[in-house]
Amino acid sequence: MCTDPDVTSGLRLILSRNLGKSGLRISCLGLGTWVTFGSQITDEMAERLLTVAYDSGVNLFDTAEVYASGRAETTLGNILKKKGWRRSSYVVTTKIYWGGQAETERGLSRKHIIEGLRGSLSRLQLDYVDIVFANRSDINSPMEGENTGHSVRLVRFIPALTVFCSSEVVRAMTFVIDQGLAMYWGTSRWNAVEIMEAYSIARQFNLVPPVCEQAEYHYFQRDKVELHLPELYHKIGVGAMTWSPLACGLLTGKYNEGVPERSRAAMKGYSWLKERLCSEEGKKQLSKIKDLHLLADRMNCTLAQLAIAWCLRSEGVSSVLLGVSNTDQLLENLGSLRVLTQLTPPLVAEMDTLLGNKPRNPKKVVRS
Repeated sequence: MCTDPDVTSGLRLILSRNLGKSGLRISCLGLGTWVTFGSQITDEMAERLLTVAYDSGVNLFDTAEVYASGRAETTLGNILKKKGWRRSSYVVTTKIYWGGQAETERGLSRKHIIEGLRGSLSRLQLDYVDIVFANRSDINSPMEGENTGHSVRLVRFIPALTVFCSSEVVRAMTFVIDQGLAMYWGTSRWNAVEIMEAYSIARQFNLVPPVCEQAEYHYFQRDKVELHLPELYHKIGVGAMTWSPLACGLLTGKYNEGVPERSRAAMKGYSWLKERLCSEEGKKQLSKIKDLHLLADRMNCTLAQLAIAWCLRSEGVSSVLLGVSNTDQLLENLGSLRVLTQLTPPLVAEMDTLLGNKPRNPKKVVRS
């Protein structure tokens, strides 16, 4: 439970940052709805979480058409309607890719991007979302590039073969923005080459480029956010909105002594997480977390606060999305802002030594 009096007093202390190099100001901590809204928690708890977050200065709420088969969007929409907050005072983002069982209800075709977003807006009971993300949820599917002249045709095997062209995605996203269904668009789980391709197409054909990439980022998932995205940020202004800062609870220390009964790793459908924890790599990670626990104690903060603050210190990160199931967790996570001010370069270097996995940019390696 959070012990920071400044946070628990309900003061609006959340810092704001620009989304990449766009003019949109978002809170550096956002509230996500994956696993929780419409599924793991009650609607009453979801409302309490949204209220505490908003009252604390969080203005970013993230969801997706696939979360709880659309119920997450419905729950979020019902709460926003009930609260009656000014629409201009908060930012809602959703992701399009997995919408239904039919072939035409998933993927990134122009048809599904437009119809999928309209479906999301209906569930959210909103006229528009602030950001719509092109969500690619199966990161293990192989991807191949086929040069077609003006664009790259990206081939995926998902289970059935799905093909989409970057130019079709960019044109569809430009259309929904021109129609007032969204203000900005971004990518989720795209690599740097794909994002750069989308940007180039937008510039070539006077379309709207992506402004943000949603990427997994935590102690044990670093390369993309620390090596590749900063380069895109400086070159084309794409920001990073990161998720899973606690690696599904791994970094909170809750799994140090095994898998608790009501933890995510014990939930149906999360056997992969349990297997990861029990693997040799998982055991090594748990050992490092125990070392980080000593550092957190020294800093008078929790493991979760340290992990979230560590994510926020990274260049180009516009916001870190939080996944919580109760208000105690939320308040504890909001307390990470106090820890952020303590992350001096020597302390970050000490953490890098403990983790032993700081990414190295091969371009900067000087050969003798």
